[in-house]
Amino acid sequence: MGFLYNKLFLRASLGASFAVLALACSALVVPVQAAAQTDTKQPKAKASTRAAKQVRSTRTAKAVKVVSARKSVVYLEPARASFGQLYGLHSTDDPLELKSSVALVIDQDTNQILLSKNPQAVLPIASITKLMTALVVTEALLPLDEVLTVSQDDVDTEKGSHSRLSVGTQLSRGDMLHLALMSSENRAAHALGRHYPGGMAAFVEAMNKKAAELGMADTRYVEPTGLSSRNQSSATDLAMLVQAAYTHPIIRELSTSREAQVAVGKRQMQFHTTNGLVRSASWDIGLQKTGYISEAGRCLVMQAQVTGRRLIMVLLDSAGKYSRIGDAERIRKWLAQGGGTAAAAAAVEAPQTLLR
Repeated sequence: MGFLYNKLFLRASLGASFAVLALACSALVVPVQAAAQTDTKQPKAKASTRAAKQVRSTRTAKAVKVVSARKSVVYLEPARASFGQLYGLHSTDDPLELKSSVALVIDQDTNQILLSKNPQAVLPIASITKLMTALVVTEALLPLDEVLTVSQDDVDTEKGSHSRLSVGTQLSRGDMLHLALMSSENRAAHALGRHYPGGMAAFVEAMNKKAAELGMADTRYVEPTGLSSRNQSSATDLAMLVQAAYTHPIIRELSTSREAQVAVGKRQMQFHTTNGLVRSASWDIGLQKTGYISEAGRCLVMQAQVTGRRLIMVLLDSAGKYSRIGDAERIRKWLAQGGGTAAAAAAVEAPQTLLR
């Protein structure tokens, strides 16, 4: 499949004229002054209104800078497609025109399916993984006041993601669990798995064993953070996971926490939720978890009460930074307007040959 590249123009502050060079391999190279703003730390240069708008239009592409003696070269690379995009799942129609290629809404008390879109599609689930991590840690009844130490083993070598927990940070297991659920802290989640009895291998085995016990036949875990695209599941399976995790008050409490102040060494650090809906007065959320890696798209699972009904929502592979939030709002308003009846909740399925 092809990728569409936007043109990028940058104006040098010293009166240099615009220069555009076309490269082979469909990459666009633009020389700019070394003082121009780039991905690395450089003094900021003034940009014209036109240039600023054109820079903003390239947010879907990744800019990589190569620095020479006098000028910088910016390469535009296409954003990586998610598995759902590669499988063609976004072409599936649904009554709400959701940006998520996978969606499932279930009445928690009756198991009635209210909305269904590609529910059996097996895709990477990113940090939704941490919900299973929390479930295994909680059911192991490990002491939450035990102090765990972040080590070099917890540093992300898969995606190179940033963490505010530096190597050597010591926090209680309870704080690690809190940060993993609320702020999706990868090093916290990895440390929880590493400090499990028997180590990481035993923890991953326990994750897959629990998935099997819950009947999550389409699910496989290889690590506890979700950074690996090999952590995969379906919306149907994740609804089972939400149902199981919801039975634990500590997971409900920590996952819906808005913010927390944690003592990291001699400093007090503030952490916040990754799900803005938790702060919304329009929502009554009992459990939630967000997730994102490029292979998975934007993901969200929730237990929430809408129009007096306790619901489980699963949204996977949403395209756009805020699209999963927009999809959740569409679903809530649709339900408030009477959606979810037997006639309105007809499932839409993608061809099964695309899903495995």
